[in-house]
Amino acid sequence: MTSVHLDPGRGLTEKFVVLPDGRRLRAVTAGEGDGPLVVFEAGMSAPAASWVHTQRQVGARTRTLSYDRAGYGGSDPDPRDRTLERIADDLTGLLDAIGETRPVVLVGHSWGGPIIRLFAERHPRRVAGLVFVDATVAEIMSDRTARTASRAFAILALLARLGGRRLVMKLTVPHVSPDIAPSDMDIILRDYACVSGMRTSRREATQIVAALPTMQRLQAAGTPSVPTICLQAGRIDRGMKTARPLFNQVAADLMAAVPHGRFVVVPEAGHLIPQENPAVVRDAVLEIIDAVAVTP
Repeated sequence: MTSVHLDPGRGLTEKFVVLPDGRRLRAVTAGEGDGPLVVFEAGMSAPAASWVHTQRQVGARTRTLSYDRAGYGGSDPDPRDRTLERIADDLTGLLDAIGETRPVVLVGHSWGGPIIRLFAERHPRRVAGLVFVDATVAEIMSDRTARTASRAFAILALLARLGGRRLVMKLTVPHVSPDIAPSDMDIILRDYACVSGMRTSRREATQIVAALPTMQRLQAAGTPSVPTICLQAGRIDRGMKTARPLFNQVAADLMAAVPHGRFVVVPEAGHLIPQENPAVVRDAVLEIIDAVAVTP
């Protein structure tokens, strides 16, 4: 196994959790109190570090946890295919291993959206609230999308291996909020723009097509009836002229069917809302925490 210690950032604590098959996942925690645990699930290619700024802020109010999925950051790689079901199994194993049996608030960005949807379907009583952050929907995914993503991650892995980590960041995270401190960006650069992370991303991307039936079923079944906020990007970036309106309409329709759901478009943000407008993510999470406190 290759799990390694990494500085999680100011005010955050690193810990390692052993899954039933012996693999170790690197988790990052912050905060305390009696409120629900907030669990941050990152997008494809993103480690726990992608939440460093927001987790610190939310941790001032309640307990929080982010983690490196298998193969990212300091977590052990997984010898098995990184299917959506396998990733959800790891999330369940992580929460079981730390003894977290109370309902949690799940925050999922991009590919993290389907992951928390599947967890919620499997364990509805373990979910207190949900925050979807430009969460992936089946309607914008395809075999072509999967092939494109896989090739892109292979190129980014090569760039990282050749010493072009800052170029990887410039190409993939071009817009960063000034609220995120340079020291936090250094942590993101370290754990995100690296060969192992991009190779793991490619492994996840190869499972996109296989995941589509599950994603379609989960969306048709609907979001659990818990306090929920869906944040969607409002800026139409290159290549998203057709996909963005569809993406946002599907997300709006999904939220319209949730009794406690709220749909929010973040006007000037693109897909990477956690890095471009972390304040709106923080506020959404805190709103859900408050809603959970008063929900019977």
